[in-house]
Amino acid sequence: MFQIIQKRKIYYAFSLTLVLLSIIAIAVWGIKLGIDFTGGSLMEINFGEENKIPQKQEITETLAEFDLGGINIQQTGETGLILRFKSVDEETHQKMLTALKEKFSSEKNNQLEKSDSEENPKIISEIEEIQEEEKEEIFVEERFESIGPVIGAELKRKSVWAIGLALIAIVLFVAWTFRKISHPVPSWKYGMIAIIALAHDVLITLGIFAVLGHFFNVEINTPFVAALLAILGYSVNDTIVVFDRIRENLLHFSSETFEEAVNKGVNGTLIRSFNTSLTTLFVLLAIFLFGGESIKYFSFTLICGVVLGTYSSIFLASPLLVSWQKWSERRK
Repeated sequence: MFQIIQKRKIYYAFSLTLVLLSIIAIAVWGIKLGIDFTGGSLMEINFGEENKIPQKQEITETLAEFDLGGINIQQTGETGLILRFKSVDEETHQKMLTALKEKFSSEKNNQLEKSDSEENPKIISEIEEIQEEEKEEIFVEERFESIGPVIGAELKRKSVWAIGLALIAIVLFVAWTFRKISHPVPSWKYGMIAIIALAHDVLITLGIFAVLGHFFNVEINTPFVAALLAILGYSVNDTIVVFDRIRENLLHFSSETFEEAVNKGVNGTLIRSFNTSLTTLFVLLAIFLFGGESIKYFSFTLICGVVLGTYSSIFLASPLLVSWQKWSERRK
């Protein structure tokens, strides 16, 4: 049997270090919010396998006349680009498409004319006809989304409410579930410790995205909030499974000390927790690697949550039960 609870100070130090680093990253760099929260427009275009993706500077210079503010350009896969900029109306959107098509269609045509005319001047007319047909297909617009700042503020407010209500419901549910074992730790403390573990998981995840946003320009949008809610559910589920095993030990093995019962309960769920987490991680890693750009960071958020949730339920939540119980005894 592993002496997990007895080595709790090591886990406390490790978790505290990660949490402090996350808080510092959030305070210094902040979380880079996407257009879902700040308002703006998103355009995704695909140049296809036959065309070369233009340089970001070329796109910025081409669209400079539309006064879009700072344009965030991100490559998706081998042939696609996502452009984020301030909100524009449909008329400006169509003018932007026209400007981009004229710019990059003419560049492609000039390159083809130069190379092909040197090889065979007799087929210039045929090339011009083909180029005219392909001119409008230099790229394909995959999607265009526009979100106003009012809608963005509403989404932020609702996201905070959703997370807050979820946390309150978790405390009430855990307190009710463990109402039969109010000794030596009151049932409501199980709920509070589950929330502490959740805060640990969410804070570190936010810290990771603060770093990604600063160094890799990664933004968070509504899928990120959905992933956070999924993390809350996954983490508290894992924590409750461990607590439930502890409850069984307290009910059936009353001769054990509280620390022994907790350590036995944690060891009894180790294999189950690791197996569940690994099978979930295999699926999430496959989605992250092969699922496409639109859900890449959604799956990455879930990967962080699964890893942190498994760690906190075993190495943080259960040891905190023992520490809180010992602290209460010393007070008495």
